[in-house]
Amino acid sequence: MCGIAGIIDLKASREVDRAALQRMTDALRHRGPDGEGFFIAPGIGFGHRRLAIIDRDGGAQPFHSQNGGVLSLNGEIYNYKALARNLAQDGFTARTRSDTEILAEGWARHDTDFVHHLRGMFAFSFWDPATRRLTLARDRLGEKPLYYSKTEDGFLLFASEASALIASGLLSTDLNPSAVADYFFYGYVPDPKSIYRDIHKLPPAHILTAGPGRTVTLQRYWRPSFGADSALSFNDAADMLRGHLDDAVSAQMMSDVPLGAFLSGGVDSAGIVASMCEAESRLVTCTIGFNEQSHDERAAARGIAGKFNAKHFEHTVDAHDLSLIDDVAAAYDEPFADSSALPSYIIAKLARQHVTVALSGDGGDELFAGYRRYLFFLGEEKIRRAAPMWLRRAVFGPAGALYPKLDTAPRVLRFKTTFQSLARNSTEGYAAAVAINLPERATAMLHPDLRRSLGGYRQQSVIAAAMRDAGTDNALSTAQYTDLMTWLPGRMLTKIDRASMAHGLEVRPPFLDHKLVEWAGALPAAYKLRHGVGKRVLKQALEPRLGLDFLNRKKLGFDFPVAAWLRAKGANPLDRLEASAAWRESGLINERYVMNMAKSHRSGASNCAQELWGVVMFDAFLRKSAA
Repeated sequence: MCGIAGIIDLKASREVDRAALQRMTDALRHRGPDGEGFFIAPGIGFGHRRLAIIDRDGGAQPFHSQNGGVLSLNGEIYNYKALARNLAQDGFTARTRSDTEILAEGWARHDTDFVHHLRGMFAFSFWDPATRRLTLARDRLGEKPLYYSKTEDGFLLFASEASALIASGLLSTDLNPSAVADYFFYGYVPDPKSIYRDIHKLPPAHILTAGPGRTVTLQRYWRPSFGADSALSFNDAADMLRGHLDDAVSAQMMSDVPLGAFLSGGVDSAGIVASMCEAESRLVTCTIGFNEQSHDERAAARGIAGKFNAKHFEHTVDAHDLSLIDDVAAAYDEPFADSSALPSYIIAKLARQHVTVALSGDGGDELFAGYRRYLFFLGEEKIRRAAPMWLRRAVFGPAGALYPKLDTAPRVLRFKTTFQSLARNSTEGYAAAVAINLPERATAMLHPDLRRSLGGYRQQSVIAAAMRDAGTDNALSTAQYTDLMTWLPGRMLTKIDRASMAHGLEVRPPFLDHKLVEWAGALPAAYKLRHGVGKRVLKQALEPRLGLDFLNRKKLGFDFPVAAWLRAKGANPLDRLEASAAWRESGLINERYVMNMAKSHRSGASNCAQELWGVVMFDAFLRKSAA
């Protein structure tokens, strides 16, 4: 795993700003603590920071192919040995043992068609001196990040993190109003936007080229598909899933450095550990817990570690550590309001003390329908199909407005959001389900000047675009596709990438092996969710290894106990928020509305933890940016 950066002249072959490239590369030091490298030629410059995983001696970058092409890679190509054998049939002889060389030589010979042969997680740049063309590519699911921007005088800049682009000193740091609105609705900034007006994310499964004449083009090369194409019985599918998961895990266990796994009390990470045990008898696992019993899963994780004879490490988190807010804000390029980023940051730090590579269970919920919102969405869709919009608005609209928001009541009594969702169409309903904020509350949190500048922009358009692109009439499959295109790269994978790379740790999620994603997408939706039970086929596949008692236990989640923290008498993030000028003077947030929420939350009258946490992290982002 590494950090990449670069500058290309889009007009001619002017000399690139070497000092700016150095600053960009230096800003990525945490992603690659093992060394740096540069390639500079007329009109082009690459900078690279390396975290050495494969062929520690021979895989230095930027890497020069035999025909003069230059590659800078962030990621891993898991099938590089098979690709090397194919290239050998054309007379190629490898000089190193690295996946970097195989990617460089394969791309030099086959150009963009080579991307279809790659099995891995990656974001890379490739410079072809013969055609003077730059190519940027990002992996299929967006496991590795890549940002880019154009300067006013005609240079294209790219880097693994937005902070590296800002470090160049060549770009504006003005914020994107619609991205700010997206953030306060979703808790993150969805691709392809960034929080900055002039910086963009290369979307997952896309290739950017800047060719002769330096015209910049984007091309999508892959998309997940869902449908009942599989003729497998449920039991046969479960048996095959074990094999597919073992194959994905085995492929991702390649490493020349110590390797382990994140282990929570959930099915996904436990399944990964079980598969690892099939390939390796000696495992290292890491978990963290909280003093609050409602959030602590150490006992379950400890049980799985013992079951598979893993060398297990635990850490207890101090849930009232204010310094964590600044640490996490510094690790993330953009404001990020998922509170589980804090424990993710801590477990990455713990793991790095013992391993350099860790496998995770990320992707299991999206692939096999583990989120509770899928069940609710299916139920709402049945009502939407049965009742026309005018009737639902007439019945559920007033009910949603009048029903109190019972934040502290048992879940079965919290009907307000359900009523509100049923008064909306499918797109608006699902957007509200994945958001951290109710639409009307997210809008009210924005400063009136910002609301006016949006010109009617609706945050739900992000979900609408993904749902239109899903290519299926099945409600569950549509929701899963939407999550794979939005929630997964923008929130879940961003969370683990920034948290892990802040400590020079590489994290690999085997569930997101694209072959496994394609196979699972072809399964009938009922194999994943039926009669209120999610992950059906995954649980069936893992039952022989994990046992029914573990599979049927209630998952507590990996969330930080934020609601209690924001009511604490001491070391309360709201105390610092109320004293901060950064968010108040930004001209982006409705101060009075936020302060009223804070007062209501402190008193226990309502639970505004998610909304207020969004402001806390936005304020931390602003203060970090101003430093």
